[in-house]
Amino acid sequence: MDALIPILNKLQDVFNTVGSESIQLPQIVVVGSQSAGKSSVLENIVGRDFLPRGAGIVTRRPLTLQLVYTPPEDKEVQCQNLGLHPPDENEFAIFSHVKGKIFTDFNEIRHEIETETDRLGGKKNIYHEPITLKIYSPKVVTLTLIDLPGLTKIPVEDQPVDIEKQVRDLIMHYISNPNAIILAITPANVDFSTSEAVKFAKEVDPDGRRTLAVLTKLDLMDRGTDAYDVLCGRIIPVKLGIIGVVNRSQEDIHKKKPIEEALRYETAFLQKNYPSIATRNGTSFLAKTLNRLLMHHIRDCLPALKTRINQMVSHFQTLVNSFGEPIEDKVGRLLLQIITKFASSYCATIEGTAKNIEVSELCGGARICYIFHETFARALESLNPLDTLTTFDILTAIRNATGPRPALFVPEVSFELLVKRQIKRLEDPGLRCVELVHEELQRIIQHCGAQQEFIRFPRLHEKIVDVVTHLLRRRLPETNRMVENLVGIELAYINTKHPDFHEAGVIHKALT
Repeated sequence: MDALIPILNKLQDVFNTVGSESIQLPQIVVVGSQSAGKSSVLENIVGRDFLPRGAGIVTRRPLTLQLVYTPPEDKEVQCQNLGLHPPDENEFAIFSHVKGKIFTDFNEIRHEIETETDRLGGKKNIYHEPITLKIYSPKVVTLTLIDLPGLTKIPVEDQPVDIEKQVRDLIMHYISNPNAIILAITPANVDFSTSEAVKFAKEVDPDGRRTLAVLTKLDLMDRGTDAYDVLCGRIIPVKLGIIGVVNRSQEDIHKKKPIEEALRYETAFLQKNYPSIATRNGTSFLAKTLNRLLMHHIRDCLPALKTRINQMVSHFQTLVNSFGEPIEDKVGRLLLQIITKFASSYCATIEGTAKNIEVSELCGGARICYIFHETFARALESLNPLDTLTTFDILTAIRNATGPRPALFVPEVSFELLVKRQIKRLEDPGLRCVELVHEELQRIIQHCGAQQEFIRFPRLHEKIVDVVTHLLRRRLPETNRMVENLVGIELAYINTKHPDFHEAGVIHKALT
């Protein structure tokens, strides 16, 4: 059973790394209003000062706190598993975002939490990405908790106006997980029935099946009052129980009162003021209870969790297998095969011999054929050689060609002048045809990029597309010049011996 929590921690690390939330892991989520004593509870459990403190919302990113019980004789083994050199101290910590570094100074841990919080969340904003901190110590029980920002109502200084909604959404995101145990923290000097933390917990866990309440600041209650009724569940029953603790005061924190001394004071206070239930309250009992609850909760969730993980493993194993064998020393040969396959697929799409024939629209060679025989042909047929010529234009051209002499016959010079102007009109449809064919050749590149190898090697796909696109673009001006040259050839020599001019030739002979 003791190995369950470290295994869940490894799973949590993996899911944080890959950014997956498809599996909801068992976890303990700490919820409470600002100044409810959340930080003091966590520090008492760890036995060290390490959390940032200050006015306003100090915790602005979720802090995943993974406590690992590590006796001195196991320290070296733990560090070997982490691939790190064991430190001299028996208590040490690592951050998931700081690779290869062990922290032994807990003041440095506090500074790193503040720095990493500001890096993504700025100075005032709430950010959803968690910070993961693992603490290895012989003084802790193996446990994992997620500390969330404290509940707040009114933005202060330059906090966003919707800070309450941001905090609420973040808290609801975590406690809505049906596999999460909710640690609802409420100060004893506040009416327990109005507790914001308990209210939030009831929204997602109305039966209280996965809620554990913690009553902090027992020593700050009004003189003559006590929390017996609350701790015994007579005010609001909580199925997992209500545990009371004594926090260090702000004065104790400023004076750097050792946590060991604070825990001794807590024990003495409980034995004096709550003798009949002292053994069922206090930080030590809270830590052991959380450890027991988490292990039992993991055990209950394990069958469904195992099934879900096996399904994901099977799915991704199938995906990995679909990528093919490892390439190892076959890089050159595989590259040649992929390029050859792409070229063959490209040609097959043009020739109409591709394996996967498109049925919803024309593509490849069929579309190019349509462009030539339908689009281009209609463009040529729509050109009327006489629609831009008026009688005035023709007479003017004849007169200009004969100079001062009256014309008896139509001069060939004027005829060629008018004909060349009309032939020139064929150039634009030809260039438009080239453009359409070029666009289709570009589309074929994407059509050929759907093969499995390109899914496996996306950068290779991008490079091949880039090279082929560049090649087509480089040949486009050459093709346009060829069309212009073809029209230019027709303009350079008007063949009046063409059969179309036969009738005009007969008439000319008869007249002469």
